[in-house]
Amino acid sequence: MCHSSVRWNSTFAPGMNWKSVPVLLRKEFVLEFRQRYAISGIVLYVFSMVFVVYIAAVKVPPPVWNILFWLIILFASINGVVKSFVQESGSRQLYYYQLADPVALLLAKILYNILLLSVLSILAFFTYSLVAGNPVKDPTLFALILLLGSIGFSIAFTFIASIAAKANNSATLMAILSFPVILPILLTLMRLSTIALRLIQDTSYKRDLVNLVAIDAILITLTFVLFPFIWKD
Repeated sequence: MCHSSVRWNSTFAPGMNWKSVPVLLRKEFVLEFRQRYAISGIVLYVFSMVFVVYIAAVKVPPPVWNILFWLIILFASINGVVKSFVQESGSRQLYYYQLADPVALLLAKILYNILLLSVLSILAFFTYSLVAGNPVKDPTLFALILLLGSIGFSIAFTFIASIAAKANNSATLMAILSFPVILPILLTLMRLSTIALRLIQDTSYKRDLVNLVAIDAILITLTFVLFPFIWKD
């Protein structure tokens, strides 16, 4: 009886080692700094998009500002997170599989991507505001929206990247799987930022915040439940 209990724990609850999360998170930073071209390419992409907006129209109306800003964040997020699993070879993934708990590995990647996308979002906001103006009327709400958006994009794209990495045509699969998952997050973010820009008056925006948090919670739950099976494949 005792033997079967131990076996059950090792099989279905592999003893999530929380101490390994900081180690795996540090590994993500080390790999990123070793491959500086990756983060440099993402930053260059953000500046290029902002420069295109500057060339097209220096003064951007607030509704257009809102749409263009989230498009910049969206594509920067895709470029930043898609490499989470694709850049790692099969032998390296097998090495991680033997040493680390899959949930700890996924959590470390999500935390790293949240930090990365938060920095990219702040960078994009300031550079975009510099060339196209800053129509934000509620900075506190907008900062909260950026944080929740970074969390939502990080969770969704990290999980989708883990699925796409198992396929041969990962880029196509990433695009197909991303659309239905990201669309509700993106629409909610754009609506909330419209309120932060005072383009519409809506006193019930807290409900949208709750919906956004709920979407993030559902995504993180599904990710932690399904990822061990994907990682084992």
